[in-house]
Amino acid sequence: MKFFHLSDLHIGKHLFYYSLLEDQKYVFHQILEAAKEEQPDAVLLCGDIYDKTIPSAEAVSLFDWFLTELKETLPKALILIIAGNHDSGERLEFARELLEKEGVFIAGLPPREAGEKIRKVAMTDSAGEVCFYLLPFTKPSHLRKKYEEEKIDSYEDAVKKLLEEEEIDTTKRNVLLSHQFYLSGGSEPLICDSEIRMAGGIDEIDTRLLEDFDYVALGHIHSPQNVGSEHIRYCGTPLKYSFSEAGQQKSATVVELLEKGNLKIREIPLKPLRDMRKLKGTYMEITSLSGYQDTNTEDYVQITLTDEEDIVDGMQKLRTIYPNLMRLEYDNRRTRENQEIAGTETVKRKSELEYFEEFFELQNNQPMNEEQRKYSEDLIRKIQEVK
Repeated sequence: MKFFHLSDLHIGKHLFYYSLLEDQKYVFHQILEAAKEEQPDAVLLCGDIYDKTIPSAEAVSLFDWFLTELKETLPKALILIIAGNHDSGERLEFARELLEKEGVFIAGLPPREAGEKIRKVAMTDSAGEVCFYLLPFTKPSHLRKKYEEEKIDSYEDAVKKLLEEEEIDTTKRNVLLSHQFYLSGGSEPLICDSEIRMAGGIDEIDTRLLEDFDYVALGHIHSPQNVGSEHIRYCGTPLKYSFSEAGQQKSATVVELLEKGNLKIREIPLKPLRDMRKLKGTYMEITSLSGYQDTNTEDYVQITLTDEEDIVDGMQKLRTIYPNLMRLEYDNRRTRENQEIAGTETVKRKSELEYFEEFFELQNNQPMNEEQRKYSEDLIRKIQEVK
């Protein structure tokens, strides 16, 4: 059985006030062409379909177009969709029963009632049955009603509890669709600036929970990568959504699930309408004809100027060559000295708890004790769970 593994479309995303809808449609066309050529039996969309829980009308229209074209290209294939943390599960499930009749299966919310289980869709090929388990983004607060008598504090507790309730037949081939932050043996996956982490690591889930699955199709992390094993994989975004992804090759993952224990994984490269690039040099180097004549000046760029003096109206001047310049920075003696003075020579992204600790010390002229720190950490976690 062959299927496409896609995730984190983030339809409707804006980057530095630039709408990426045109760029997204351009790459969707490539996915449709690949689907026409490869003819997969299923397409897996593993969360963050939209960039916002209340997507714009234009974003909804683009996804409607993509889904319609996908079904016309693959009339016999199943399309399996789960919600991510950026999606509204309720909105994503609109017309769910009607879409099922067309072979489109959507899981927007995890099981939340007693007796309710993870949505399962079965397909059959020459090697037997393949069971797809559709587990959308899940957090502890989702399961409060389902497990009223039990304490579920972390995301790992939540996912573990749901998987334990499933009667997974390990003699068959099983595939899990999930949108969470997984790590293997404490080793974190490569993350990008466009991703959000929870304070205190409460969103971390160990891959040991996934032993019953022959392939785990993950969404949430934007860099394509395996997590501890080839069969546990983040396919990454189809487009670059931050400058920390500038050097990456985006792709669609193709999985061929053969007989039990045998699979093949490959990637189909995706080319952006406008690439995302970082440029560094003096103003004269950046604006010289030899510096840009063989490049696409329509690309989204971040420019770091190394001139010792700021260029007057630098952004406007540079945009005459690079119209999609998103960010202008300087790297010179002055900026480095300022960084040293501010103590930010190595920038560290602080957690909510670290910010609160600093605020507490400023207000009370003493650091938190361990009891106060534990209380604050629990409070922050509870606030995050209800977001």
